[in-house]
Amino acid sequence: MSEMKAPERLQARPAAASPAPAADLPLYADRQKVYPKAVRGPVRRIKWAVLALCLGLYYVVPWLRWDRGSGVPDQAVLVDIANARLFFLWIELWPQEIYFLAGALILGAIALFAVSSLFGRLWCGFTCPQTVWTDLFMWVERLIEGDRVERMRLDKAPWTAAKWARKAAKHAAWLGIAAATGGAWIMYFNDAPTVTREILTGTASARVYFFFGLFTATTYVLAGWAREQVCTYMCPWPRFQAAMLDEHSLVVSYRAWRGEPRGKAKAQGVGDCVDCYACVHVCPTGIDIRDGQQLECIGCGLCIDACDQIMERLGRPKGLIAFETLSNLAASEAAVANLPPGPQRFARGMAARKAPRVIRPRTLVYAGMLSAVGLAMLTALLLRETLSVTVIHDRAPTFVRLADGGVRNGYTLKIANKTREAPTLALALDAPAGLRLTVQDPAESDAEGRPLLAARPDGLAQYRVFVTAPPGLGLRESTPVTFRLLDAGGRVAAREDSIFLGPRP
Repeated sequence: MSEMKAPERLQARPAAASPAPAADLPLYADRQKVYPKAVRGPVRRIKWAVLALCLGLYYVVPWLRWDRGSGVPDQAVLVDIANARLFFLWIELWPQEIYFLAGALILGAIALFAVSSLFGRLWCGFTCPQTVWTDLFMWVERLIEGDRVERMRLDKAPWTAAKWARKAAKHAAWLGIAAATGGAWIMYFNDAPTVTREILTGTASARVYFFFGLFTATTYVLAGWAREQVCTYMCPWPRFQAAMLDEHSLVVSYRAWRGEPRGKAKAQGVGDCVDCYACVHVCPTGIDIRDGQQLECIGCGLCIDACDQIMERLGRPKGLIAFETLSNLAASEAAVANLPPGPQRFARGMAARKAPRVIRPRTLVYAGMLSAVGLAMLTALLLRETLSVTVIHDRAPTFVRLADGGVRNGYTLKIANKTREAPTLALALDAPAGLRLTVQDPAESDAEGRPLLAARPDGLAQYRVFVTAPPGLGLRESTPVTFRLLDAGGRVAAREDSIFLGPRP
């Protein structure tokens, strides 16, 4: 995020030592383990609420029921791979309607871009599965091993029976959560009560056990061991999210115009930052927010709660670290450039700020895209056909010359019925006079001699259909024809265009 540079310090800090030549830098560096400290505050409470909501939905949704009638799965949300159906409450999608799923993914992507342009990495800090499960795993870790200092001491201590017991208890709890997570994911593709019973009794298929083990292992490794490395090295989102941000995006920021120069709480001529590192100790990725916008920052805002606690203890205004726009940071710094630290500098810096601009060209574009895609999907859903017909012309041979000199074309006709009813439909042909329609193994005919075809309830019915031209009809090499399915009232229920092929004149 090179284009999102933090404002310059009000007072220059000592220059850092010259970096080592590139040739002397190691190609590999050991991981510096992060020990995030527990923190309380408004942001943390919001994160707990979001965590509970996300986990609750994930674990509970597969168990919700939705009555669709007999012979149909009653699970509210189910990806039924065996029967090629996707059930979502009252909506049932067929494989050829995958565009609805694609549209939902496009909507989600545009919504993510819009949220990022407004609030920075809000998704990463609050609702990303990696963040949610890592938060849960760290909460379990604190319950068993203690907070930051206790965990650091435990890791440095020699291996004793007590240490083995605490480590074993933590990993057992992690594996339990990971197994519940992997099992819940399997339930989105199988009936939840049935697959749970099969997994517990050892009667599930090898495929179920494979994916159960796969998702259990990935949850355990990513949330328990990899943690911040997923966000820093594996996730592509931080690499291009800067393109979604601008100077009016609300991001977690350190107000350097107020905090610098850093110094002891009772020292004279210093800013509000006392260099306590409370913000660093609570950061789940182990960064220092005072260094400005960084790729590793997930925007969780826990540093805000930690810093506010210190400011409250010192009797100073909260908000040294806050959700702030870069334009406000620059305006405040320009306003206090010639003022020493103190109440006057704080007052003038805060007065220079402006309310974040929510409505701006970038957000209007995202809003327009969301509206367009959402309206297109809603229109497609409302106009969605419940009965359709597909006509496939034979390819080998494309036509057959009959003994009397006539020409016959063969077709495969497929009727897709997305309702629970089984209507009987009359098949009619719109074609030049003289062409005759026949159906292999036909059912009864209606009063006008049109063959009657039965549609399968919530299924696909297939028929072989032939169109024959008598000798001497004088058709072109390719003649357009239309197949129509008529309901009991004679209305067109579905239609499909095709062609009738013959020899060259």
